[in-house]
Amino acid sequence: MVELALPKKSKVGTGKTHPKPEGATNLKTFNVYRWSPDDGENPHIDTYYVNLDDCGPMILDGLIKIKNEIDPGLTFRRSCREGICGSCAMNINGTNTLACTKGMSEVDGDINIYPLPHQPVVKDLVPDLTNFYAQYASIKPWMQTQTPPPPDRERLQSKEDRAKLDGLYECILCACCSTSCPSYWWNSDRFLGPAILLQAYRWLADSRDEFTGERLDNLEDPFRLYRCHTIMNCANTCPKGLNPAKAIAEIKKMMVERQG
Repeated sequence: MVELALPKKSKVGTGKTHPKPEGATNLKTFNVYRWSPDDGENPHIDTYYVNLDDCGPMILDGLIKIKNEIDPGLTFRRSCREGICGSCAMNINGTNTLACTKGMSEVDGDINIYPLPHQPVVKDLVPDLTNFYAQYASIKPWMQTQTPPPPDRERLQSKEDRAKLDGLYECILCACCSTSCPSYWWNSDRFLGPAILLQAYRWLADSRDEFTGERLDNLEDPFRLYRCHTIMNCANTCPKGLNPAKAIAEIKKMMVERQG
């Protein structure tokens, strides 16, 4: 189980146990992290019972049912419910993943849910990703060119060059990988982390981009790139099956090649 980002000098206590739905026999227990900046209380774990005979199959379905029918104060992010937007990323039974693609049947016993680790908590299951998105903006995640675009068509690339972007463009910036990385826990103020470095390599690998040198200069730093120690938590937890560690290795290779 990965460590959790809790307010300083706080302990996670036992919170409220909500009653079981009457007459229900097919129940799933949800133990959910709760913390609000408004009530002055320490973080705690509330327990809920979800009737599986009257609920969708995914953990996000269970959370929505809890919010709609049991505890309207429960706070979490969600949007597309298709594993595309990354909004519902959270720590479920020790693994960072998307609540919308994780089935309740995949979890034996209780479902234990916490916010993404080592990020400030806004409320309940909502982490503050301000720093994460600022780091994303710092790599200038758009195509940069010096030559003018063709007047009558898009900038084209070969099928072979397009294939080099597979495994990169699918990243949905859910932050599951970065918040599972010990190096990012320790140095998130300076280390860009696996998600942002994978995004950086996506543009370095794009044959249409003409600012390779400037992008590498931006990453040439003892912390921004080189805090990666190939622990591989990032690849193990990515809900899209991507390999940020490989992308980081490719950036390091490009650094060596341009120096040689």
